[in-house]
Amino acid sequence: MEERILKKTAVFIMVLSMITCAALPFFPKIEPKLKEWMTSGDKEQMQLEEIMQKLSEKELLAYYNRQEKQAAKELVLAGKLRLQLPFGVSGSDLEMSADYVSRKISVRIPYAGEDYLHEYSITGKEDHLERITYESQQKYGVLEVITDQVFEITSEFDEDYFYLDFLTPHEVYDKVVVIDAGHGGEDAGTVKQGIHEKDVDLDILLKLKEIVDASGDASLGFYYTRTEDVALSEAQRAELANKTGADLFVSIHNNSTPSGRMSNINGTQAMYDETDETGAGLAQIFLEEVTALAGSSNKGIAAERGTNLLQSCTMPAVIVEAGFMTNEAELNLLCTEEYQIKVAQGIYQAILRTLSNPL
Repeated sequence: MEERILKKTAVFIMVLSMITCAALPFFPKIEPKLKEWMTSGDKEQMQLEEIMQKLSEKELLAYYNRQEKQAAKELVLAGKLRLQLPFGVSGSDLEMSADYVSRKISVRIPYAGEDYLHEYSITGKEDHLERITYESQQKYGVLEVITDQVFEITSEFDEDYFYLDFLTPHEVYDKVVVIDAGHGGEDAGTVKQGIHEKDVDLDILLKLKEIVDASGDASLGFYYTRTEDVALSEAQRAELANKTGADLFVSIHNNSTPSGRMSNINGTQAMYDETDETGAGLAQIFLEEVTALAGSSNKGIAAERGTNLLQSCTMPAVIVEAGFMTNEAELNLLCTEEYQIKVAQGIYQAILRTLSNPL
């Protein structure tokens, strides 16, 4: 066996030597051509790298997608964004977060350097992406994506890639509701006896969120403009409702007298968009349910004037004024957890009633 291998090796070396000897006289003529081809290839590669360095992250995505198509590869991602994993990094090492109010998705990629997007590909979804940015930070890189509408984001990975899947709220839920806590941040709303309206509004919203979470109803999707003390403009609140394609928008507020002075006036009021034909009926439903469960007096419904919050919403929208902070007895009630839960339950029942029997 060994003798046969040695004979074959000797024959191969002999043939290779003959070919080399035969080609040797022509090598001086071939060498310049080889150098020219190599130099030409290097120049093209350098030019390509220079062009890619000038591309934005969105342009890189489009470039990689074109490369996939030109290579006759079938890129079937169905609305997904695919990130190539850096060498030695597992998909489980990546951290993904999403904020539906800002519509920002962040992916933290360990050991991704400054040239990550030039060394590794990003392919797939291009539509509905307003902006893509990438920044290298010490031992990891951060890819951020801003979308032009609200998506539910899920992630998965395999040996080579990390995938982001973009689903619209209505692909996940039968009905979508946006809940807003009025005011926030520097905008305190009405302030009486050291109590800020923004805090009471938020407390009621958080009680409502607890009710929603405990219901276990996966057919309804709830989104919240704020779950902490942050400032939001009316445009941002309405924008969240519109960008989710919500079926209903509910803003939680508390009332005060026109003069701002303490008085005997008390009770719950509901406000609607005067340009919406169904607005009065919607407000009436919320008024009935909240007063029934909270035991508050009925202060009626009113058309919203002086603001654009409800008019900016493209779906049925209502403002619930839970009580009067300028009434001492009602102010004390509004600060109790028990009363806040009752108001929240009333709002929740009104939502269910509205969605089950559209106006």
